Amino acid sequence: MKRYILIIALFSLVSCLKKNKTTVDLIVTGATIYKVDNTFGTATAMAVSNGKIVEIGSNEEIINRYESKNTVDGKGKFIYPGLIDAHCHYYGFGLSLQEVDLRGTKSMKEIITRIKTFQKEKNPNFIVGNGWDQNDWEVKKYPTKADLDDEFPNIPVVLNRVDGHAILVNTKALQLAGITKDTKAVGGQIEMANGELTGILVDNPMDLVFKIIPKPSRKIQISALLDAEKVMFDYGLTTVNDAGLDPDIINLMDSLQKVKAMKLNVYAMISANKKNIDLYLKKGIYKTNNLDVRSFKMYGDGALGSRGACMHKPYSDMPKQFGALLSPISELKSIARQIAASPFQLNSHAIGDSANTVLLKIYKEVLAGKKDRRWKIEHAQVLREEDFDYFKVGIIPSVQPTHATSDMYWARDRLGKERLKNAYAYKKLLHKAGIIALGTDFPVEEVNPMLTFHAAVFRKDINNYPKGGFQKENALTREETLKGMTIWAAYSNFEEKEKGSLEVGKWADFVMYDQDLMKINENQIVKMKPVSTYLKGEKVK
Repeated sequence: MKRYILIIALFSLVSCLKKNKTTVDLIVTGATIYKVDNTFGTATAMAVSNGKIVEIGSNEEIINRYESKNTVDGKGKFIYPGLIDAHCHYYGFGLSLQEVDLRGTKSMKEIITRIKTFQKEKNPNFIVGNGWDQNDWEVKKYPTKADLDDEFPNIPVVLNRVDGHAILVNTKALQLAGITKDTKAVGGQIEMANGELTGILVDNPMDLVFKIIPKPSRKIQISALLDAEKVMFDYGLTTVNDAGLDPDIINLMDSLQKVKAMKLNVYAMISANKKNIDLYLKKGIYKTNNLDVRSFKMYGDGALGSRGACMHKPYSDMPKQFGALLSPISELKSIARQIAASPFQLNSHAIGDSANTVLLKIYKEVLAGKKDRRWKIEHAQVLREEDFDYFKVGIIPSVQPTHATSDMYWARDRLGKERLKNAYAYKKLLHKAGIIALGTDFPVEEVNPMLTFHAAVFRKDINNYPKGGFQKENALTREETLKGMTIWAAYSNFEEKEKGSLEVGKWADFVMYDQDLMKINENQIVKMKPVSTYLKGEKVK
């Protein structure tokens, strides 16, 4: 009789415990979960409801308290917060998927071959290509329009350099754009040789050509956004900071997200022209669960590879060339002052040491007395020693580690030994600022965030060159790098309370790998790809 009573009591207890379990949308168990919280702690399980984490802890804690029809056994895999690319061109990357891919080309001959293949497949009436870099060629000189004119005399061709700060165009495109030997260049260059146009345009004059490129149809724009999204999820990216968008594309993203056609989180930087500034300062910050529109992107100068980055002293390999600011200092200051008087954030492109000096001084002046503004310097690529201290006052460096490993082969030629010491100085920037946001600048670089991680920690290219690492004193630790790709990037977006770490109350954006990013051999990092990617508790890869 006593035995019978005991069985009944145990059965009642189990039933009671089962009834007390909370039903959730997703349970993950059996994993090593890097929470990236204040202690950089780990857990083995978590419960998710309505897209957010309701508890994270041990297997026993989660299994005893929650139940779900959707339970994932991590089987010892490794989970990290969803990765954030703090500076990229997401929409631009999507468009590039619809155009000629010139990345990795080693000569003008190879470029011509790719264009012809694209032309045969697509039969376009206007050819646009992206990604060439003369620094990867045997002869590291700008190409000219001569080769394009021979092969494509009757169709306009516009080829964007990898950094987006120079283009090569043929004669047909120059004619349609109305560019002649007498056209004036302000904030850039129209290259000439022997008194003739070469077909190379750097920075602002490129706009004359961009105006004649047919605007993508709505269908192509949507395809660009959705095709790019698949690539993001494939690499474990759950949030992207799209650096320089117009309202039309921001509105398109919003409409696609509202009908669940597009799910990716986007932190949108609005292109800082007068029309856009007037529109959004009147409209105000706009935020949904997937879209955050609270910042402007301003350009200080061009890029180092095209010698458009604005330097205090001439380029070491071109003594008469200083690069250029893309706008007068008075205009840059006026824009900054206008945005400082609003709740919006300003993120400014600055690569050359002179551009960094100008913008950092402007930031300090217009932000005097204003707290927690989190304005960013995008790239912060070359600085004078005395300018690093500006980052102590709440200005955030937003950098791209693969720029260092892409540029290291020729950066000394451009800058010389002394200036190079304070270029790509990520550890030094982190020491001054306290945080650092990491991105790729894709499609200038590859999308793959593991290349970012590898370059930041080991300062090497994918072939593990150079042996000791490029200026290794500015390498970040693995923990710092992961934070730069998650919680620090989220903080730089004013989003640290909702993403960037795996904690109760935050979105369940996470990525799962079958190897531990914190311990894996450096040679294996660039080969890592996610097993799965989750966005707000939903498996998207």
